[in-house]
Amino acid sequence: MFKGVGLSLSLTGLLVSSGVSAQSLTVEMEVPRLDVAEYHRPYVAMWLAAPDNSVAAQLAVLYDLELKDEEGEKWLKDMRQWWRRGGRSLDMPIDGLSGATRGPGKHRFQFDDRVSDLPAGDYRLMVEAAREVGGRELIAIPFQWPPTAPASHAQQGNDELGAVVLELRP
Repeated sequence: MFKGVGLSLSLTGLLVSSGVSAQSLTVEMEVPRLDVAEYHRPYVAMWLAAPDNSVAAQLAVLYDLELKDEEGEKWLKDMRQWWRRGGRSLDMPIDGLSGATRGPGKHRFQFDDRVSDLPAGDYRLMVEAAREVGGRELIAIPFQWPPTAPASHAQQGNDELGAVVLELRP
């Protein structure tokens, strides 16, 4: 009657007993509410940088997907560091990587699938924002992977970004 349940429980037990764990990387990003005459939501790129500044993993690219003729892609290069570090070689949109811009408020992103094969080492979470008729901002948060204990690292933005919090779970 419940044949699949036994197999499922057996596989779960096998994963637990073999020491396989699911590390977790979560980013909470705040987009501040700005009191300006002409407000546009920021384009945001998130990636992991290795010590040599190469891209270890692309996490997210948030931009205006609604513009006709893929006009929103034209402005991706305004996120200069991300663009130079690998953004220009991507063919947007990319399912699971690209998404719509976010308005003011706190936004949470879970990236467990993007870091499951990440080699052990030192990395930096890079979050870059650029806004039309606005400014640009880049935040870097250093961390070690894989986490051995739960950890939280935060950096406060100045203009285009509010607080960016990186949460790591073993």
